[in-house]
Amino acid sequence: MLKSMTGYGKGEATTEQGTFTVEIRSVNHRYGEVSVRMPRGFMALENEVKRAVSAQLKRGKIDVFVQWEEALAAESLPQVDTALARSYFTTFNHLAGELGLLGQVPLSLVIAQKGVLREGSTTLAEDDYRDQLMSAVQAAVTAMDAMRTREGEALAADLSARRAQVAEWTALIRERTPAVVVEYRQKLKARLDQLLEGTEMDETRLAQEVALMADRCDVTEELVRLASHFGQFDEALRLPEPVGRKLDFLMQEMNREVNTIGSKSSDAEITSLVIRIKAEMEKMREQVQNIE
Repeated sequence: MLKSMTGYGKGEATTEQGTFTVEIRSVNHRYGEVSVRMPRGFMALENEVKRAVSAQLKRGKIDVFVQWEEALAAESLPQVDTALARSYFTTFNHLAGELGLLGQVPLSLVIAQKGVLREGSTTLAEDDYRDQLMSAVQAAVTAMDAMRTREGEALAADLSARRAQVAEWTALIRERTPAVVVEYRQKLKARLDQLLEGTEMDETRLAQEVALMADRCDVTEELVRLASHFGQFDEALRLPEPVGRKLDFLMQEMNREVNTIGSKSSDAEITSLVIRIKAEMEKMREQVQNIE
């Protein structure tokens, strides 16, 4: 089953301590590249998150965003550095005495000093949040994988239809090729009759010229290889594993055979069919770039 490399997924996991929210976005990429952005306090699990994501999402440039929001009940009151506050108080009182100032140092002045009040936070042990975080990651990966699968189904339908059209035009080339040789012989004979003006024609030489032309424009091998590539392409569309690279390779090989057919042909009808095939295959190639 085909999967697209582009997608989005979101997952959450909530406990009494708070909520992990994980968002994953991916775009096309030749290989699999996972980058993770998460709060500094959870960086110890960055590699574990990467492994969990790359185990299921094989190709694409994948960005993972992790957010942590503490529950209100888990938030603690601001913490006071009493020793630092006392140090500021003593210093300010000493300075007031040196300057001959009267009155007590106001509490608001002490509290306003840097480091006296620190924002409270709940500290979780790594084992406490690992399972919760990985649960959110897995939920996001599952959501993204479902989206990539849906897009992959649409890509498969489109590629199958385009491949069928290319095969139809290729069949017309196969049917047209023998007639090209016959028409060439007729045109060559008529030209020679006109040039010779009643003089006896060398049929052996005529047959040799026609045979040479038939050999030059023979595309049987290219058509056989193209049919083989078609079969492999159809088979790859049904495989369960990632096939983006295989399909990309097959598109290159198919394009090579079509180019050879075009270079060998001097027939306007075949040339027109080759142009159509190449235009359709270019659309296929663009779609294949989106496949995992």
